[in-house]
Amino acid sequence: MKNLYDLIIIGAGSAGMTAGIYAGRSKLKTLVLDKEPVGGQIKITSEVVNYPGILRTSGAELAQTMRKQAESFGVEFLNATVLSVDLSQDIKKLITSAGEFEALGVIVATGSKPRTLGFEGEEAFHGRGIGYCATCDGEFFAGMDVFVIGAGFAAAEEAIYLTRYARKVTIIAREPEFTCSKTIADKVLAHPKIEVKFNTEILEVGGEKVLQYARFVNNQTGETWRYDVAEGDPTFGVFVFVGYIPQSVEYAGQLELDPSGYILTDENLKTNVDGVYAAGDIRPKTLRQLVTAVSDGALAATALEKYIAEKKEQLGIGREAESAFEPPAGPFFDEELKNQLTQIFARFQNPIGLVAFLDEASDWGDELKGFLADFAALTDRVRVEILNKGENPELEKAVHATIFPTFAILDRDGKYTGVQFHGIPGGHEINSFILALYNAAGPGQAIGEDILAGIRSVAKPVNLKIGVSLSCTLCPDVVAAAQLMALKNPLIEAEMIDIARFPEFKQQYSILSVPAIVVNDTRLLFGKKSLEELLQIAST
Repeated sequence: MKNLYDLIIIGAGSAGMTAGIYAGRSKLKTLVLDKEPVGGQIKITSEVVNYPGILRTSGAELAQTMRKQAESFGVEFLNATVLSVDLSQDIKKLITSAGEFEALGVIVATGSKPRTLGFEGEEAFHGRGIGYCATCDGEFFAGMDVFVIGAGFAAAEEAIYLTRYARKVTIIAREPEFTCSKTIADKVLAHPKIEVKFNTEILEVGGEKVLQYARFVNNQTGETWRYDVAEGDPTFGVFVFVGYIPQSVEYAGQLELDPSGYILTDENLKTNVDGVYAAGDIRPKTLRQLVTAVSDGALAATALEKYIAEKKEQLGIGREAESAFEPPAGPFFDEELKNQLTQIFARFQNPIGLVAFLDEASDWGDELKGFLADFAALTDRVRVEILNKGENPELEKAVHATIFPTFAILDRDGKYTGVQFHGIPGGHEINSFILALYNAAGPGQAIGEDILAGIRSVAKPVNLKIGVSLSCTLCPDVVAAAQLMALKNPLIEAEMIDIARFPEFKQQYSILSVPAIVVNDTRLLFGKKSLEELLQIAST
């Protein structure tokens, strides 16, 4: 059984990676699945100062250290979306966007996502001034005013982070005081760029294409007031941090949940299903912090170790399963990535091509040319052709090139695959770039028959332009899903656009949040979208 693991951990946050570390040390064949880069909520925390034994670090740095530590014990990581699960048998089955996997034990560590408030204009201006991730979107409000909604730890932490960019940060808290620790509250109150308005709630936001005004109310006096965008500013920002929604819907039919949707466990973190445990913010708990998440992960993995040993003996399973494919992550072309790429290139079933069209008017065309030249030196399985805009009009037309500079993936016969890049895929997007090449060359990611049939049933041309930031942790999943659809249906196109390099694209669609998805150059959507959600968008 090629994809049989001792343990599969769903979620690569602090709880999931700690469970991986403990499972790996116990010699369990372990796979950690997540549809996003590792880290969970901790990766958007700018500064960690309350974790025992570490004086100060960033959340992103700590997340990468956890991953390396888990990998050092043989734990595998895979970016994939869980589509369905069957936890009822001794061998648990998981259907994912990367294929089907089986395991004797499962730890659900999927965490939670930001909660919305529902005030007037919140949904309409999501991505056009309303945000939920300061790390992803804070840079778009450099030199402008920003409002932070909330009184807890997340609101306080993100308000401090946003002072890196914003001219002024105003915290809107409906409570009479902060609900987080006094240490962080005092830090916020003392910050010269932060103003705090307690007993205050947001009522409405509005404007034309982007935010131009917001209305607030004092919930003690009933007095309302309005903020209008400052003269000379194009807009302002509102970031909402009012709690999280547990990501448990996929397990609702099989695992016992509390009324809020959190997975219930016993004191050893076992759910109501044998061999299935839950860890981290997916559980009901009074304190949601890094230290409690890693505690959960350690306890769940330790408890499962005994169960898995007994189950292997009962089922007569003695040989560890073969490793599954792991797409690479991290900065491109360092020695570690070169080694990973060598292994991936060896899997290619067919040679493929990259064709670039440079623009003399661009100030980064030479950088793109250098990137592609360096990449071409790594393998003979990917042929690279670099042209200037207008040098081969027929080929430009064939790849539907309209935004320059650009480069596109061609199949073994030199035909356009529908995948195009406007930018240099560094940062988090290096993973989606390599994954697109792997899917284009074959064998590619395994995909469920129902999803594949749905992709192929799209019978009209669909163009998906995904605006990204290379610092965005939410973007690669959307890009990879769109590219996979394009590679499975010639009527679908997926274009990654680095909005830092194409400000005119950002301005055209008034983009103030990423990922931003432009459908057929007319419809604009924001936020994380699963493969299923993108398929629904493409089908309507």
